Parts: sequence; C-alpha cells; structure tokens
Amino acid sequence: MSRDLDVLVLGGAGVDTIVQVPELPLPYADSYMIDSGIRTRAGQTGDFVSLGLAALGLAVHHVDLLGDDPEGDLVRALHRDHGIALTAVPQPAGTKRAVNLVGPDGRRLSLYDTSRSRPGDGLPEDTVRRLAVTARHAHVCITQPCADALPVLRAAGVTISTDLHDWDGENPYHEQFAYEADIVFLSAAALRDPEGTLRRIAARGRARLAVATAGAEGAHLLADGALTRIPVAPPPAPVVDSNGAGDAFAAGFLFGFLTGEPPQRCAFYGALAGAHACTVPASRTAALGRAELLARATEAEPVTG
Repeated sequence: MSRDLDVLVLGGAGVDTIVQVPELPLPYADSYMIDSGIRTRAGQTGDFVSLGLAALGLAVHHVDLLGDDPEGDLVRALHRDHGIALTAVPQPAGTKRAVNLVGPDGRRLSLYDTSRSRPGDGLPEDTVRRLAVTARHAHVCITQPCADALPVLRAAGVTISTDLHDWDGENPYHEQFAYEADIVFLSAAALRDPEGTLRRIAARGRARLAVATAGAEGAHLLADGALTRIPVAPPPAPVVDSNGAGDAFAAGFLFGFLTGEPPQRCAFYGALAGAHACTVPASRTAALGRAELLARATEAEPVTG
C-alpha cells in the first residue's frame, strides 16, 4: 500500500477558552474585568501540531475522540477550514476542553476539564491500523486514548514521535510514550537535569532523537549520543503568548525530519516555528508556512554549541 500520508496525528483535539489576565500567578479577588474579552476557539496540542504540519505543506490526517457537542463542532470546523483530514471517533463524555489564563508576558496557566474522558476510552484498533499503513510517520499525543495505539503503529512500520510536555521525568504515565517513540519532545520546565532525562529516554527506549525545549534558553538536542544546545530563534514580532509554541516546535522539527534534514537543522526549523507561535495571540490560529520558514532559515543560519 502506498504511504501517501505524511503524518498521522493521534489525540489532542479539543477546545480552549482564553482569558487574558493582568498577571500570573493571579492574586485572589472577588472578580476581574477582562477588557480584552474571553474567547473560546478550537485548538489543543494535536490540533496545533496538525495545523503546523499542514501549513508546512505536509499531508496530515488527525484522529481523536470528539463529542457531539458545540466544542466538537468547533474542532470539525477548524480542520475543515484548513483542509486537514479528520477522523472523529464518537466520545459520549464530550469533547476535551480547557481554560487558559494568559499573562502579559505570554506565560499561561492551563486548567483541563478531566470530566470529558472515561477510563476505558480508546481509539479503535482497526481505524488506527487502516490509517497508519498509509502514513510515513505518526505523532502521538499523550492524551489518554493514545497509549494503546502505540503497538498498532509500531506493527504498521511507521516512525513515531510524541510530546511529553512538562514531564518531570518521574511520572510513570508518560513512560510508555517516552520509551516507544523514535522522536521525543518535552519541555525542560519541570526537569532538574534535562541532559540526564534525555539520555535516560534514549537508553531505556527506542528514541533516536530527543529534544527538551527550554523557552528563552533555546533547546537541548540529543542525537547519536551527542548533546547539542539549540539557541532560541529571535521572534519576528513581540511575544504575546507561549500557547502552542511547543506544538509549533514539534511541527517544524518533523518537517525537517520528513524532508531529510540532519537533526540540528530539524531543531533549527523547530525553533523558528516556535518563535513564530509566540507572536500569535492565543485566540488565533496562524501557523508558520513553508516559504516563510525556509526564508527565515536562510536569513539566520544556526550557531550551535
């Protein structure tokens, strides 16, 4: 069977309500007046990775559980408007949702509604297999339904990536994802020893490449046993929101990986895409396109060390 699909994205579909707050942490008060408005829009981690990959010209198919509810309708409309194929598995508990409090410096606090999942949730094995055999690569979000899909993806012969987000290096929930993926992304925010965590992921699992993003300090890339510091890319406009920056980094990195670039170049693309995402308000979805990414990459060749 022909692998015409570049990336199958599993999980991470949902809706966020964005609230711009005067500071984080937010001091207790009876009420706050939100002059910028409170906005609800489709877009959680799997949605943002899918949007980022599609904007870079890759063929993407997203599969996840969605409810028959207004939030699910927003997710379906987002994919339809951006021409991204979507397989929506019915979720009686409803579509995933969250509230993001965003401070003036772009930092955010996310409140996730865990009532929209059930212990037995899962993606149908036959659906995952049918899609996986047409794909070159699968990006697996760490949302609950996706862990059981990992063996199916491995049997289908696709390379696998995952994003552990703010894993502390200890929580066992993340380990199956960390050790089954060929490419592992995570944030260094909760790590005391990013290099040690990356090396443990590589030693215990299948990862050929592992990246810990560190915000304004850039990123740490482990490839072929060597650790490289990837400098932060200058944002093209003022930073307004960090929401989606990690997802954009993953999309940029995977674009490089799937077009045959070496690991340092992949991470450089990721840094450029992540920096762009920080300039986009959380109430909008505007991923970096291929032409703009390549133009920025030409203008600013990376200096690693």
